[in-house]
Amino acid sequence: MTTDFTAKPTLKGDLVTLRPIRAEDAELVDAIIRGDDEIARLTGSVHSSTDEPMTLPLDELREIYGRWAVADDRLVLGVVDNASGGLVGEVVLAGWDEGNRSCFFRTFVGAAGRGRGLGTEATRLVVDHGFRVLGLHRITLEVYDVNPRARHVYEKVGFVHEGTGREALLLDGEWIDVHYMAVLESDWVS
Repeated sequence: MTTDFTAKPTLKGDLVTLRPIRAEDAELVDAIIRGDDEIARLTGSVHSSTDEPMTLPLDELREIYGRWAVADDRLVLGVVDNASGGLVGEVVLAGWDEGNRSCFFRTFVGAAGRGRGLGTEATRLVVDHGFRVLGLHRITLEVYDVNPRARHVYEKVGFVHEGTGREALLLDGEWIDVHYMAVLESDWVS
């Protein structure tokens, strides 16, 4: 097994299908982020709940997603809701550390995909792919204290809390902690 982020798989579950991201997904991703006040706040992308999320011009966003679609340094998959057929978010494995067979994970699921287990299944599918196909040993993530729903999903999937970065984010005038979590191949039970 080798970690090769150039292979862009389609992973199918009962609730979601993870498929390779495409340049033409930029408009929909932009609309998901702009239409959901929670994403920017929960991911630490803003310092005030009233701030608009930072967005890029669509042509620049299309270029970025086009590069990610063929990148060898990350795996970006769109999260498609099997019930509606619509794109509701994305999952990412990136930051490959070859010597330690590790990388980090990030995700977002927009409002249309929340509360039905889609994020849990999407996380499980990509983590399983990371261990069983890519040969990873360790997958890490960061989650802010203001996002207990995401932390619950990560714990349900098997991520373990490893530490806390105290007062890592200033949000709405309050300092917010960030939690570091990881899952190891030896712990993985799909």
